[in-house]
Amino acid sequence: MIRVVIVDDEPHVRDGLIRLIGRHCPNVTLVGTAGGVREGKAVIRSQNPDLVLLDIKMDDGTGFDLLKQLDPVDFKVIFITAYEQYAVKAFKFSALDYILKPVDPDELTEAINKTEQMLQHDLRIRLSAMENNLSASGDRHKKMVLKTADNVYIIEIQGITHCESDGSYTNICLEDGRKIMASRNLKDYDDLLNDQGFYRIHKSYLINLSFVERFDKGEGGFVILRNGIRIPVASRKRDQLLELFDHLGD
Repeated sequence: MIRVVIVDDEPHVRDGLIRLIGRHCPNVTLVGTAGGVREGKAVIRSQNPDLVLLDIKMDDGTGFDLLKQLDPVDFKVIFITAYEQYAVKAFKFSALDYILKPVDPDELTEAINKTEQMLQHDLRIRLSAMENNLSASGDRHKKMVLKTADNVYIIEIQGITHCESDGSYTNICLEDGRKIMASRNLKDYDDLLNDQGFYRIHKSYLINLSFVERFDKGEGGFVILRNGIRIPVASRKRDQLLELFDHLGD
């Protein structure tokens, strides 16, 4: 079942969507409704939906304002609006679909079915990565799923040299030189990877210890990776890192 939240400032529109979903979308569970940006933000955070049916112009802001406040967005979005001029901007926000009011039942059903297919695709990718991890011998071949605005990547964890914070996003830097911007913050990746040989040496950097070539104690302290990249070490992490290197050398 697809967990759906409706955000629209017109009660009759919300009621109409609820009726359409009840009649035409048996694959949907409605988990919340909201009448504006502030209320929508609270409902989405509390309900963690798969899909949000989102109005654009509301009394206390726009649907774009709401998405910016929730960045990174980890749910699908279908914009439902009376204003056709916003279509291009909507798709720049990676909207799955853009439906004009009054809502056509067939258009709504088609858009929700598209959402379900995408969610199932994401699930298959995650299950594939999980199956690989369960069957992998040792940590070397364990994999992780990375979601970006346009793609879903499956990468080997030990192919990551380091991770860089970029606001609410994280740049995942790979051994082959690629850099993937993932839609989760650095703390999330610290939690995921700290038992896989990764260490947070700075508020903006998480490193794979197996790629460390040396620790330069000058200028406050830098870690130099095998590819020559210099990464600063926070002063409060310096002693912990030296102690960690001592243990690794035992």
